[in-house]
Amino acid sequence: MSVLDVRGVRKQFDDHEVLRGVDLSVNQHEVVVLIGASGSGKSTLLRTINLIERVDDGQILLNGDDITDPGMNADSARSRIGVVFQHFNLFPHLRVIDNITLAAREVHGMSKADATERAMTLLVSLGLGDKARDYPDRLSGGQQQRVAIIRAVLTDPELLLLDEITSALDPQLVGEVLDLVRRLKTDGSTILMATHEMSFAREVADRIVFMQGGRIVEQGTPAQIFDSPQEPETVQFLSRVRH
Repeated sequence: MSVLDVRGVRKQFDDHEVLRGVDLSVNQHEVVVLIGASGSGKSTLLRTINLIERVDDGQILLNGDDITDPGMNADSARSRIGVVFQHFNLFPHLRVIDNITLAAREVHGMSKADATERAMTLLVSLGLGDKARDYPDRLSGGQQQRVAIIRAVLTDPELLLLDEITSALDPQLVGEVLDLVRRLKTDGSTILMATHEMSFAREVADRIVFMQGGRIVEQGTPAQIFDSPQEPETVQFLSRVRH
């Protein structure tokens, strides 16, 4: 059974249909990367999967559970998904260690001692152990984004959603965040991510999904999509980004 099944999902804002019948699955331990121009529907798709936006039609299944069912508790469903957006969304008044452990303690019922121990293990392993007592404004953008990712994975979510997590960073800070995603892949995380970093997408993805106009135009392995795209829209998009 796949971890995520998106079936015929549609989403409209006013007169603009942003998602036009999207079908997508993500298997356990798979890294699926969404590519496409701004406005293609990538971020909206991720927001519907995390129930930030309610779908107008279709279903989203998380390990077989229809999380779009009106009877489903949205907060309970969200607690099973880790999410990191392009802006770090760290609480400025909380120290790094408290930012990381807050949801684990308050939502998942993890004890403060267990949450702190696990958070410190992750921070130390990523070279951020000395930042645990700092406030976010003392950290670089790359450090803040790595803290946000640690927060998202602390409770071993069933699915991790990453939405353009490097787009708000200075170029010299992008590498350290992408290194963490490589590590998550090696550790077996199930990841659906949107990115404009084409070279990174080629390297880390098990499958590339190209979106345009609110629909999936083409999908396949990185070699298939980047070296031998079949659809004219894919060819045109890749031609633009390469230049």
